[in-house]
Amino acid sequence: MEKTIDILCAGEILIDCIGQQTNATLAETTSYARFLGGSPTNVAINAAKLGLRSALVASCGADGLGDFMIASLQKANVITTQLSQKQDTSTSIILVSKSTGTPDFIPYRTADFLIERDQIPTAFLQQAKIFHTTCFGLSKNPAQTTIIESAQRAAQLGVKTSIDINFSERIWPNLEEAKRIIALYLATNPLVKLSEDDCYRYFGETKSESFILDYFHKLGAATICLTKGKEGVILSDKEHGKIHQAALPIAEIKDATGAGDAFWTGFLYAQLQHKSFEETLAIAQKLAVLKLQHLGGLPNDVDIVSYLNN
Repeated sequence: MEKTIDILCAGEILIDCIGQQTNATLAETTSYARFLGGSPTNVAINAAKLGLRSALVASCGADGLGDFMIASLQKANVITTQLSQKQDTSTSIILVSKSTGTPDFIPYRTADFLIERDQIPTAFLQQAKIFHTTCFGLSKNPAQTTIIESAQRAAQLGVKTSIDINFSERIWPNLEEAKRIIALYLATNPLVKLSEDDCYRYFGETKSESFILDYFHKLGAATICLTKGKEGVILSDKEHGKIHQAALPIAEIKDATGAGDAFWTGFLYAQLQHKSFEETLAIAQKLAVLKLQHLGGLPNDVDIVSYLNN
């Protein structure tokens, strides 16, 4: 079958209410700006801005915010045929601090996890080159079961799976369940992105780089990308070994929310272009830097593909 979708994202769609006071706690924040958010949503929109064909499987409320979401996605050229608006619940929102580091957040989850199996039919799934999700989407049923089952079908269909292990106990308080579900997903040999902050929350303590990489390799992932903030990024691949790239300099960080999503979009984009891992990491880092210098999503007034190739 012809592959008509480059990246199929499944998981949360949210309204991000991002604080307007830099490096203020949520207790100190007095005003917020509204943005479309959710990690898979960000990746789908970012991918479309890079000229890729992206689709989002998600669930929102049949309300004004849900209407805003769908209109925004369609304006961004994201395929929305598998996005469901629920009549009996409201759109999920999340309050996020404006930070130059890892932002604090408070989630108000209502519709985002109500993703049903019939939203990802096999005929749709097999059109994709990559099937991507996150821990947020996997943390609650029915989305959890839908996404795991879809990833397993994707692997059988020859669709490459991908996951951002953005684990947070605030989203997923049952750690043992989280580890069991993540292990099921990693058995499909996905491309894996995780950060040092994610690992600290996941393991409950600081673990060595070698421990982290060995742990996730043993669960089935051949390629793992560990982001380390100012220390750059480590890629570990079972065939090609380890690659380290230093962090790129940034004059001013305006908004860290979604930087990891921008990084991973760049990674997946480069892999779809059959770039080497070294080239892939360089592109991913450049896209993350571009995001860090803008409030909200990636800018609309920049030729992003040209920027990445310079």
